[in-house]
Amino acid sequence: MSVRPLLDSVDCSSRYDATSSTGNDGGPTLPLDDIDRPIVEKRLLRKLDIRMAFLVLVYIMNIMDRNNVAAARLHGLEEDLGMTGNRFNTLISSFYFGYLLTQTPSNMILHRMKRPSLYLSSCVIVWAAITVFMGAVQTYHAALILRFFIGFVEASFLPGAAFLLSRWYKTNELGLRTALLFCGTSVSHAFGSLIASGILRSLDGTLGFTAWRWLFFVEGAFTIVVAVFAIWILPDLPSTPSAWLLPDEQILAKQRMEEEITVIKHKGQPEKDFSGLVEALMDWRVWWLGVALHLITCSHSFTIFFPTLSATMGYSSTTSLLLCAPPWILGTATSFVVARRSDVTGDRFWHIVGPQLLGIVGFIIAISTMNTGMRYLSLFFMAQSPVSFVVCLAWILNTFSQSQSKRAAAVALIHSISSIGSISSSYIWPSSWGPSYLNSYLICILANVTSIAMCWVFREHLSRCNQAAEAEEKVLGLPKGFRYFL
Repeated sequence: MSVRPLLDSVDCSSRYDATSSTGNDGGPTLPLDDIDRPIVEKRLLRKLDIRMAFLVLVYIMNIMDRNNVAAARLHGLEEDLGMTGNRFNTLISSFYFGYLLTQTPSNMILHRMKRPSLYLSSCVIVWAAITVFMGAVQTYHAALILRFFIGFVEASFLPGAAFLLSRWYKTNELGLRTALLFCGTSVSHAFGSLIASGILRSLDGTLGFTAWRWLFFVEGAFTIVVAVFAIWILPDLPSTPSAWLLPDEQILAKQRMEEEITVIKHKGQPEKDFSGLVEALMDWRVWWLGVALHLITCSHSFTIFFPTLSATMGYSSTTSLLLCAPPWILGTATSFVVARRSDVTGDRFWHIVGPQLLGIVGFIIAISTMNTGMRYLSLFFMAQSPVSFVVCLAWILNTFSQSQSKRAAAVALIHSISSIGSISSSYIWPSSWGPSYLNSYLICILANVTSIAMCWVFREHLSRCNQAAEAEEKVLGLPKGFRYFL
């Protein structure tokens, strides 16, 4: 595989000038010698981590509002709305049709905004309000429409949050912070089931509403409250004046990002409108990683139907929801360890493959037996695999770090392609294949193996690019420049 496309796109003379004394917005940057950098940087990261932790809470609500239909299914949603056959699967997929449409345009808008906190929080309020309305639907088609619009608005959050992280953290810090964000998925699956169990058990019949309707009312209302606080808590951009940062912290935040940027065009040449989008569309790596992430998403389709898989063990609906928590609690702990080690070692590929192999072990155990204990053990193995998505997203952010506009477009495009996997995933687990779900597990194994092969090919390409860059530096007598994470 040729490395010329990458070498042709990088201006080597500007690659080593990333630490310019002038920021991208023309503001002054204090030289590193003028501040005690380690102390200021530690203080900056501590403040930033505290605010980004609130981003995790928003993401937890994002996943809960997205997946609460799975818990509602166990308490009469299908019967009340007259769902038969694959109608529930279609209800799940309608969310992702809306989700697919908005991600790229939203990130291109976010790239040009000075207040991403206001933009993201407004989107959260809108999808939370629609979630509340989901509790009042009387027909299946009304539920389909509302699910579509929840996905349409929710699509702005995850690519936007990932892009926001990349505007504050350096490449060797992104893996852990991305894991912290995505731990919201595991936490939501774990405690979302516990919360849903409590709501469904205690509020059934209150004010004349059935339990599943209260699930949407309560979770949607709480998300609105969280979104209001997010307006003032979430950070904006390093170039945007922030009252919560001291002047030296603000300057260092800008300078850290300047050091991370590898300039593609000649220094001082401004980016044209939508130039990043055009570059992302023309880069084969975007499409390759999009397909790989699509397959990873398909292999993780079991997460949507986790309560259903738990119910195959024969327990009541309440017990089935409670049993969902322990596997995801362990999965959350594992994601921190894997992501942190990925940052420390600078390796992405093997930290993607390892969790996927554990997931395959879980699928094989589930295929092999209907024994209650063994099937529950399989859920623990399966819950380890979603961290591969986290590390893969960090790999994407590292790979497209040369241009902020291209990174915004690339992240959104790749995530849009991966979302197509969520649409097809809705039909991987039809009730007619239960309770063994043999065909479903085989599809997940095939998707896992194929994505591993694609990631290996991509790793080999980046390795050759790094070797070519090293050889070029030796010939030209240049200092060590940008290297891709492998």
